[in-house]
Amino acid sequence: MMKRILFVLLVGFTVFSCEKSTENTMIVNGNIKGLKKGTLYLQQFKDSTLSVLDSLEIKGDGAFSFSTEVNEPEIFYLYLKKEDNNDINDRITFFGESGNIVINTAWNTFDSNVEISGSKSHKKLLEFYDMVSKFNIRELSLAQQASLPQLQEDSIALDSLQRLLNQNTISRYRYALNFGLNNGSSYATPYIMLTEASEANPKYLDSIYKGLAPEVAASKYGKEFKAFLEKSN
Repeated sequence: MMKRILFVLLVGFTVFSCEKSTENTMIVNGNIKGLKKGTLYLQQFKDSTLSVLDSLEIKGDGAFSFSTEVNEPEIFYLYLKKEDNNDINDRITFFGESGNIVINTAWNTFDSNVEISGSKSHKKLLEFYDMVSKFNIRELSLAQQASLPQLQEDSIALDSLQRLLNQNTISRYRYALNFGLNNGSSYATPYIMLTEASEANPKYLDSIYKGLAPEVAASKYGKEFKAFLEKSN
């Protein structure tokens, strides 16, 4: 009789566990090296409001784990409220999706030196940002040259730098558009077009939207991308 009761309890626990974790469950875990005390929040924008999905108070151990249901790949945030009364640079942005996502970082470089794995959409987002950062560095370098005192009276040199800046901007948009055209199956694509290429020629953006996979076009950012294009035309 006792064996039967134990068997029923074991089966019930297994069924409960399976129901709790579904194919749409996103598990975010990792470690914040060096963190002794603070509160970590899992956040998401809902109806234009940044909402807290879950929170964890950390004391002496930087390990963390969150679990939530996701309907589709979407942007999430990890916000760390440290015991230093400083809220600057304490939020990590990542593309969440179902499955296991691992985020490792350190308390003093929380959002600037972070490693994220397990999300295909985030990997694609990083691929884009890694290339765009090169254009941003180029733009900063040219702007710094243009601000040099010895060039302020040299109109020819300034004009030359301005042409280089314009060309860099054009190259950046060209890369973004080509990225969109070549990555229609990624949920990150409409998000990138909205946040990084919204000022590009609408006809090119429209071509990118038409090239999105059906499930991507029907996603949250796919719908927002469509609404943006309809408003622009």
